[in-house]
Amino acid sequence: MADKDRYDIERLNFLIVDDNKHMSMLVKNLLHALGTRNVATADDAADAFAELTHFPADIIISDYHMQPLDGLDFVRLVRTGSDSPNPFVPIIMLSGHTEMNKIMEARDAGVHEYLAKPISARSLYSRINKIIAEPREFVQTKTFFGPDRRRRAVSFNGPERRKADLQVATPDEVRQVAEAAGAAEGAGLSQSELDALFD
Repeated sequence: MADKDRYDIERLNFLIVDDNKHMSMLVKNLLHALGTRNVATADDAADAFAELTHFPADIIISDYHMQPLDGLDFVRLVRTGSDSPNPFVPIIMLSGHTEMNKIMEARDAGVHEYLAKPISARSLYSRINKIIAEPREFVQTKTFFGPDRRRRAVSFNGPERRKADLQVATPDEVRQVAEAAGAAEGAGLSQSELDALFD
């Protein structure tokens, strides 16, 4: 990554939500290594939601599997809760599970990025960088509120946007999406395959 594409994240406020204290500490240490100093932590979704009322998080990093509310419940609370302090805050979901259905659920709940464990400073920074460098507009429909689920620009001039997308997609893009969609229910995806679901 060129220096001009690197962002100074020192002043960003991060909220880590994870019921595993070791994982929470690891993510916090990685963020400190990347230069940030403003990091709050919460052990569960309810505590995190309360923390948001007085900690102005710029980015949330949440684990997928937590008790009693999981990461998806937390994302939905942030995005659609009537008392949500910031429904637009970017959210990075962490998980050791990379099955297609889990990734799609997270995307459809309103996460910005999905990061497969084990994580590194490089992979974490890459997701933070995407959030900063490629901001996504929010979409609100009857069934969804969250960041636009696609990163690539699509020119649209008609009533059937999905058909228009397929017409402008390259053969490689169509193949990539078809391969991802055809993955076995329990099969894990690589980080690059996972990223393609958000493109």
